[in-house]
Amino acid sequence: MAVQEGSYERLRAADCADEVAYVQACLRLFFASGPAAAGEAPAPAISLASVADIVRLNKVATFVLKALSRAPATQAPPELLAWLDTYRRRTVSMNSSCMMDSMAIHQVLRDRRIDFVFLKGPFQQQLLYGDHFMKPSGDVDILVSPGGFFEAREALRSIGYEVAGKSRSVWWLRFLGEQHMVRGGGLKQSTVDLHYRLQQPGSPSPRDTDGFLRRKREVEIAGARVPFTSASDTLLLSCISVAKAFFNREPCAGYVCDIRASASRLSEAEQQNVLDYAAGQGLADTLLLGLRAADVLVGGSDTLLSERATRILSRIENADLFHMVIAPWLSSLRWPQRRTVLWELCGREPVRYLAEAGWAASADLSRRIFERSTVSQADSR
Repeated sequence: MAVQEGSYERLRAADCADEVAYVQACLRLFFASGPAAAGEAPAPAISLASVADIVRLNKVATFVLKALSRAPATQAPPELLAWLDTYRRRTVSMNSSCMMDSMAIHQVLRDRRIDFVFLKGPFQQQLLYGDHFMKPSGDVDILVSPGGFFEAREALRSIGYEVAGKSRSVWWLRFLGEQHMVRGGGLKQSTVDLHYRLQQPGSPSPRDTDGFLRRKREVEIAGARVPFTSASDTLLLSCISVAKAFFNREPCAGYVCDIRASASRLSEAEQQNVLDYAAGQGLADTLLLGLRAADVLVGGSDTLLSERATRILSRIENADLFHMVIAPWLSSLRWPQRRTVLWELCGREPVRYLAEAGWAASADLSRRIFERSTVSQADSR
């Protein structure tokens, strides 16, 4: 869901160009290799409050913390390090709870013989960075087939989860293809996002969502082996998340970092395989958008993927694309129209574009009807 506009008020009012540049330098330092990179971080004559907002909204606080551990002491303000360390500790606590919830979910779905796969979260962070605690994960995301959705929902109910009220609507169930399920309350609340789709209307969806289940791999967690997305699907899902963030005009540097981490592990042959696979899923341009975003955020690489990525949304300057990723709240940012981005992501194919645009329009109508009915019910009380 979209970030509330109130989160942007301080950043929109401030001139935070130096703070954005500082965060970018730290992210480039995180992905750089060798001690020579340590001098890349600029002198921190910056608003620490603005830096904290930027890294929090983009979910890259731990990336910045680890980068600053490699930088000269003069480049790391003590107040910022203290804030980042506190944020890291909270992330450890949150993700530890998320993994415990995941193991309980794994147990009940396995016992019911329901085919599923975990998406994103601490398991992905361990695979990409060797660290379960790089980004806060408040929800457990799982994917099931459309045919197994209601069975999985009943299995989760058997261990105390119930569908959250807002996700009972047709818009959530039919158009988003997911429901939030919540167990408990207060500080111990646990949330599962149960999916049978993998993209919101307004951006192309995978042609074969069930393929994510067929291609799953197993990862070992606390002595158990749990199903997780394949390496190619992990990369593609991060690119899908970037396209979704652009549609909602949300900051997404955390997803873009995942794209860089995923892509950097691929050989040239594997890069070509990913391109072919994304084309088969109808997501070739979604993949290229994510890859180009990674290049403008943390630096390009001389690879097949980077060469192909330069053509996507080529009319948008790198500086604008960079700010779309990390600082979408800027009033000076020249956002492309959503239909322009959808046209590009559909490969400029008229038939596919019209189908996706029609689906998005139907979804928007359903959402508006649901929101009006919710307001009417509230007014009548």
